[in-house]
Amino acid sequence: MAAPPNVGLAPPEGGPAPIQVIIQTGPAAPVPTAIQAAAPPVGIPVKSKLVAGLLGIFLGFLGIHRFYLGYVGIGIAQVVLTVLGVVTCGISTMAAGVWGLVDGILILTGSIDRDSQNRPLKN
Repeated sequence: MAAPPNVGLAPPEGGPAPIQVIIQTGPAAPVPTAIQAAAPPVGIPVKSKLVAGLLGIFLGFLGIHRFYLGYVGIGIAQVVLTVLGVVTCGISTMAAGVWGLVDGILILTGSIDRDSQNRPLKN
């Protein structure tokens, strides 16, 4: 089967002019320097890596460390797992506890080093 004529070619003489789309954008946003990118906005408290890690180790089964870092959805998931321990004879509560312990260790070792708004945790 042959391709239709003029496919992918310029329009025939005297035919309609091709449509040209121009996308106009505003001025480019200034690129932050390394110092500006590392500094948190004024008035927003910086979260502590030590506090988040210890909360994860000792209260991780309740997801407190995730709430502290701003990850509300994951914190709720850990609370739900803990509450489901009533139905599962504690199995899901133990799973939430191990999850919190691992999270706490990952925070203290620096593998998790940012909060939910991508701000670095302070030491």
